[in-house]
Amino acid sequence: MDLVLPLLLLGAILVVLWLGAVAVIWLHRPSRELAGPALRLVPDVVRLVRRLLAEPATPRYIRLVLVGLLVWLVSPIDLLPEFLPGIGPLDDIVVAVLVLRWVARRLGVGHLREQWPGTPESFALLQRLL
Repeated sequence: MDLVLPLLLLGAILVVLWLGAVAVIWLHRPSRELAGPALRLVPDVVRLVRRLLAEPATPRYIRLVLVGLLVWLVSPIDLLPEFLPGIGPLDDIVVAVLVLRWVARRLGVGHLREQWPGTPESFALLQRLL
């Protein structure tokens, strides 16, 4: 009986954290006209993250955040199931945009542009999202 209350409390905390993450994704989701092209950016974002990780000038704390983003992007486990209409497939791009916005503020947009593996048009779309 002594174990039931802590387990219920832990379950309640996890549900609240999950609902908070869903709310963040819902509030930061791209508009309908950006959602499709934004999802096509994911492979270029993965290559960008790998390039930034391989670069010796990237600070360690940024590398740790980028490793977390890379794990998030390649993981088959999603915060929102893919079958949810409208927001299911967008959790990857929303998390990537939030992390890359943070990284761009520390490294500079010019540095991201130098490492961008895609086309200039796709980087312009990424800049719009950031």
